[in-house]
Amino acid sequence: MSRKIRYGMVGGGRGAFIGAVHRIAAAIDQQVELVCGAFSSDPQKSKDSGADLFLPADRCYGSYEEMIKAEAALPADQRMDFIAIVTPNHMHFPPAKMALELGFHVLSDKPATFDLAESRELAEIVKKTGLLYGLTHNYTGYPLVKQAREMVATGKLGKIRKVVVEYPQGWLATRLEASDQKQAAWRTDPKRSGAAGCIGDIGTHAENLAEYITGLKISELAADLTTFVEGRQLDDDGNVLLRFEGGAKGVLHSSQISVGEENNLNIRVYGELGGIEWHQREPNTLLVKWMDQPMQVYRTANGYLGKAALAAGRTPPAHPEGYLEAFANIYKAFALAIRARLENRQLAQDDPANDYPKIEDGVRGMAFIEAVVASSQKNAAWTKLEA
Repeated sequence: MSRKIRYGMVGGGRGAFIGAVHRIAAAIDQQVELVCGAFSSDPQKSKDSGADLFLPADRCYGSYEEMIKAEAALPADQRMDFIAIVTPNHMHFPPAKMALELGFHVLSDKPATFDLAESRELAEIVKKTGLLYGLTHNYTGYPLVKQAREMVATGKLGKIRKVVVEYPQGWLATRLEASDQKQAAWRTDPKRSGAAGCIGDIGTHAENLAEYITGLKISELAADLTTFVEGRQLDDDGNVLLRFEGGAKGVLHSSQISVGEENNLNIRVYGELGGIEWHQREPNTLLVKWMDQPMQVYRTANGYLGKAALAAGRTPPAHPEGYLEAFANIYKAFALAIRARLENRQLAQDDPANDYPKIEDGVRGMAFIEAVVASSQKNAAWTKLEA
């Protein structure tokens, strides 16, 4: 099949942050092209945003409903192949449901839905339609995150005992939402964000990264959520103890009031034989620690890395690759998976095109949020994570 995979975007219009990130990431590998969009809940703003991107006027829609219906009516050689959803949380489920039911694959920003009930319903729709659903937990796209995952999976670290993962930020240390700052406003609004603030926005990234690298699922947790900023409606700080299937224990810390912190996501995993440490601020370095030898420093794009890590890199060693490239790896894998479908090819289980977050990860993320909120409301009582 000698064409790019075509997509339409829901959200991400003028003034949006994450929409531009998605469009840049999607373009990096030249596998997909943006052909249409419903970029705002305001029809005129949506059409103006599409014009900014030089899309044809008749492919700039006033609503996602209009877009999905119109695209479904186009000939197969013209219509979009999937939609990318880049809206606030409360608007993830409706377009995903409609797109799947009208025959389109879906790639959505995280979390998957507004609440756990919606994510479970969405999982049933994905199963019923047999279509592809991806979630942009972009930190899984970093080459050395994939290297860490492979080292755990192949037993290099031995049986995993402890996981420490944290994601501190400081940008919401004041009541920024009171100034009508767009990103702060919807993230702190329970009607748009859901039951959790900080823990839903970035705590789910930490949860997903811990499960992705270790291959272990969180079985139960004890959580303490706090809203430090007076007048804020949702949590801005969370501390969670974790118990994993298989006996490993963990600590997850997520905060948006840690003054001076940027996007300081980092993780340490310790097994019986060794440990790994990775920091998102220095994503091209993985520290590997051993009981009986000096610490090793793994670097992106070197030949000693595993298959998945090498496939995720694009440039020679020491050329920085980061956030956008990791995001692009999700888009690339998803596009290749769609291409395989269109060409009636079966992908091998270890094919890089299979390595993107799926609806199961979305359901687990929503179950994590629900369990954390429930535990915190019961004074950090141990609570099962039931996905």
